[in-house]
Amino acid sequence: MLLTYNIADTAPYINWIYFFHAWGFQPRFATIANLHGCDSCRALWLASFPQADCNKAAEAMQLFKEAQRMLARLEGVLQMKCLFRLCRANADGDNLLLDDITFPLLRQQTPHADDSPYLCLSDFVRPRSSGIADTVGVFASTVQGEAEAACGDDPYRQLLVQTLADRLAEAATERMHLYVRRTAWGYAPDEDLPISALLQEKFQGIRPAVGYPSLPDQSVNFLIDRLLDLSRIGIRLTENGAMHPHASVSGLMLAHPAARYFAVGCIGHDQLEDYARRRGLPLEEMKKFLAANLQ
Repeated sequence: MLLTYNIADTAPYINWIYFFHAWGFQPRFATIANLHGCDSCRALWLASFPQADCNKAAEAMQLFKEAQRMLARLEGVLQMKCLFRLCRANADGDNLLLDDITFPLLRQQTPHADDSPYLCLSDFVRPRSSGIADTVGVFASTVQGEAEAACGDDPYRQLLVQTLADRLAEAATERMHLYVRRTAWGYAPDEDLPISALLQEKFQGIRPAVGYPSLPDQSVNFLIDRLLDLSRIGIRLTENGAMHPHASVSGLMLAHPAARYFAVGCIGHDQLEDYARRRGLPLEEMKKFLAANLQ
């Protein structure tokens, strides 16, 4: 299913912590986004910082003001496009079986100090041996539009648009996932959480994105492309599986109440060989994709 959002639809779902992080600000400065915007509120917010941080807080305030102006300028210029598919699914060991696609995954191997289990995303999907089909969502989101007119040759404005576009892609995904949980998949039809709780991921289930710690192999984007046809929303993949435009995100949606995020971490040569076999790719190519996870 394809969903299209404009900036007014999407901006309320922006996680400003990550926007400010991209500009080198600590999370406490992102609280400027929580204000109503009146002069007295801004003055009280500035006064809440120690003297040593006042200049930095003032910079954050100005950056947020300029970001809001840029969002207004980009309204009607940028659109957020989201694709998702709800697949008939089962787990088969460390693989997911998604409709007619086998989607290999990685399992933690590094010993845990607390003896907790070694997790794989497939643990949160019904096993094939159960004889009962489960569901897994597959998604991709991107930002479309020509923003050059809003920034011209100004490097600062170009960076501002880039960091805003990254956040808009994630925000559109947040809104899409809300629709999936309540309506399209409907496993949480009565969910009624404020946006602040959504951004803290208080909802049921998880949405691991490609390239993140529990789904570190960027090349699985080729499998997602087979399931979604990413060209429908203007995404193309490089030979390494990176998405273009850069302001794009893809991944899985899992509904199990116990599902949680984790880091695969370092894997051994044994799992690397097994994973390469399951992916049907040469070992040397898998080493390239998983370089950050190799011991």
